[in-house]
Amino acid sequence: MARTVYCVKLNSELPGLERKPYPGELGERIYEHISQQAWDLWLQQATILINHYGLTLADPQAQDFLRQQMEEFFFGEDAAMPEGWTPEVQPTKGGGRKK
Repeated sequence: MARTVYCVKLNSELPGLERKPYPGELGERIYEHISQQAWDLWLQQATILINHYGLTLADPQAQDFLRQQMEEFFFGEDAAMPEGWTPEVQPTKGGGRKK
């Protein structure tokens, strides 16, 4: 049976992660207090941050930035999208309506 946690990000009792997703104290905190669903949201958020800022994950500064953003995303008061970020507009199927 899957383990459940009270997810502090989504304020709900949900299935937890199978293992610590990150090393150290932050990874332990995420494992104990974050659901799989919230972790999946973080992966989407991390992709947005990496692409928006052009981060190179081999760069220790980029790694530190992402770690800070991860902690804020899960445990901060109000995690915001990157400054200046706007969602990509998805084209509608069929190209829209003709007038």
